[in-house]
Amino acid sequence: MATQMIIRVDPGLKDKVSRLAKSEGKSLSELVRELLEKYTKERDMGACIDSLWDKIGMDLSENNISGVDIDEAIKEARESNAS
Repeated sequence: MATQMIIRVDPGLKDKVSRLAKSEGKSLSELVRELLEKYTKERDMGACIDSLWDKIGMDLSENNISGVDIDEAIKEARESNAS
């Protein structure tokens, strides 16, 4: 269930945001919810890291690189760094 949040903004800002929301066919509440969701998503490091791992996984799959290939590359890198 949604909860209510009360914020204070300058009347001019509220009017501008209300007009923008209306021009997009949204309520002020819908627009503010979207902005808050976008803000938190952009700053959520866990989600950012998960997204990065997903991208890496997709890139590996597209290039037909397997876990065995990765293990072998790590082994070779460790051996060359040990020398």
